[in-house]
Amino acid sequence: MKNDVLLASTGGGVLGKTHFFEQDEIYVADGHVTIIRCIEKEMLSKYLYYFFSVNYDTFNMVMAEGSTNQTELQRDLLMNMYIPLPTIEIQAKITNFLDEKCAEIDLLVNDIQQQIEVLEQYKRSVITEAVTKGIDPNVEMKDSGIEWINKIPKHWVTIKGKYLFIQRSERGNLKELQLLSPSQHFGVIPQSLLEELSTQNVVKVKEDTDLSLFKTVHIGDFCISLRSFQGGFEYSKYEGVVSPAYTVFYPINTICDDYYKYLFKDKTFIGVINSFTMSLRDGKNIAFEDFGNTYIPVPPLKEQYKIAEFLNKIIEQTHLIITEKKKQIEKLEIYKKSIIYEYVTGKR
Repeated sequence: MKNDVLLASTGGGVLGKTHFFEQDEIYVADGHVTIIRCIEKEMLSKYLYYFFSVNYDTFNMVMAEGSTNQTELQRDLLMNMYIPLPTIEIQAKITNFLDEKCAEIDLLVNDIQQQIEVLEQYKRSVITEAVTKGIDPNVEMKDSGIEWINKIPKHWVTIKGKYLFIQRSERGNLKELQLLSPSQHFGVIPQSLLEELSTQNVVKVKEDTDLSLFKTVHIGDFCISLRSFQGGFEYSKYEGVVSPAYTVFYPINTICDDYYKYLFKDKTFIGVINSFTMSLRDGKNIAFEDFGNTYIPVPPLKEQYKIAEFLNKIIEQTHLIITEKKKQIEKLEIYKKSIIYEYVTGKR
């Protein structure tokens, strides 16, 4: 209902997160949400929302203490929790001030977030332009002869993927028998590293699993996964093995790895592999045969390296700017929480 405070009751990453419900409509929440509704006339719901929005780190530990599930809020403890409560007039002044101040901060955060989105779009467009048209603006172009690219430089050729890459069928790995995990953001990396970088739990195989039966992956190999329709093919800089659910392939001719790493993550190429129409709902993967019969651009080898070097610099520069802007957002969020905390705890 309107003016309810919603409190996430489960989940290690979201436990205690709050939301103030301001809509007039009535909705139903599932068991993962605790609904807090003020029945005391001398308490404002919005003040209570602000109190919980900055104190969840503290009461999370209290709420979960003694529970067999350490990521589940204990509602009986919540009901007996003491809350510092000023007069209704002071609550109103505090919430009005915080509404205004938080709106200003949120406006700044949204502006920076839009800047990040523009940079991400710029990065994607530069990659598409470079891997399909090259980096020489004065080069003579020709019709590519393939559906997903309109024109390519006149001196480029296009060939089917199966004439440049081949599937890897070996099992195990004589160089290093470690379990790798393909990921959209980090490529094919050791599973332990993926868990560390993503700060999320990953599905692990049983300890007694015989990794020698898993598919071989060498440095420079690519993987096709069930998520390739979203993020393209993944590149490996590691030796190891992957689950038999993945398709592994590698170049049979000399190529610049980075050029094809960019091509296989490009939005236009992802659109192509989406058109292979192998339904994920049926539990099917994108087949190598579909990719193998798809024409892909092949610039001269030296030009592949030039394109890759150009993109590496652009990506690095863009990444640094985006990282700095994300830090700005983080500082603003910390500043907002500090202001809320000082006012709802009586320090101001």
